[in-house]
Amino acid sequence: MNTALPGTPTGSGASPATGKTILITGGTSGIGAATARLLLGRGHRVAVTGRDPGRLSTFLGEVGHPDRVLGLVADASDRDATDTAVARAVERFGTLDAAIANAGGASADHFRPGGAGVVDDGDPELWAPMVLTNVLGPALLARAALPHLERSGGRLVLIGSVAGIKNSPGNLYSATKWVVVGFAENLRLHATTRGVGVTVVNPGMIDTAFWQGQAPPVAMGPDAVAEAIGFALDQPAGVDLNTVTIRPIGQPA
Repeated sequence: MNTALPGTPTGSGASPATGKTILITGGTSGIGAATARLLLGRGHRVAVTGRDPGRLSTFLGEVGHPDRVLGLVADASDRDATDTAVARAVERFGTLDAAIANAGGASADHFRPGGAGVVDDGDPELWAPMVLTNVLGPALLARAALPHLERSGGRLVLIGSVAGIKNSPGNLYSATKWVVVGFAENLRLHATTRGVGVTVVNPGMIDTAFWQGQAPPVAMGPDAVAEAIGFALDQPAGVDLNTVTIRPIGQPA
């Protein structure tokens, strides 16, 4: 399913004179919401997707800038929803300069012994949605966005994880993030021949809802990751920043 949230302006927008148009999947909380706020604050136009209409409505009410933000109810692992989200963003703002594959599934429970993401005693019922969101989601976004990004000379940003560059015993969530990191390089090899940049951002521990109320041993706020994403988007024409790994001081692994 993909629908513009009630109250969100639709239809053809004015020609973009300044700023960039950026689409963020899973943009209602955590890294996605922090990035949307940062980019709106810098004068860009932002389309955000979310699966929950209520959360999306709340976010849109809080973030302001109604002339430069578009909210879309969409599941990042659904092909039709992703295609429509990209098309609606281009219809509304006239172009697409960057797409950020931020939507992800899992929680801290996937890491603890006996948690949902551990292959020997985890819950397989929770694996398929996580794999589809974390692995299929970025591929669907890349497929839908690349033609538009080729026209704008834009950039794809994939949100990986330190868990995708450091192994975690028997952990399926970690494996999905290894796929994201590998896919980012495969995608770069393809996209660079079309004038499109690709960046994978690998955050360490972040104080977000991922932890489900548990205090992480050491963490940074999502704003720090948003700044890293903003840095990638601000690279000069002709420069391709490919990998950013960002950890809080005190996280050794």
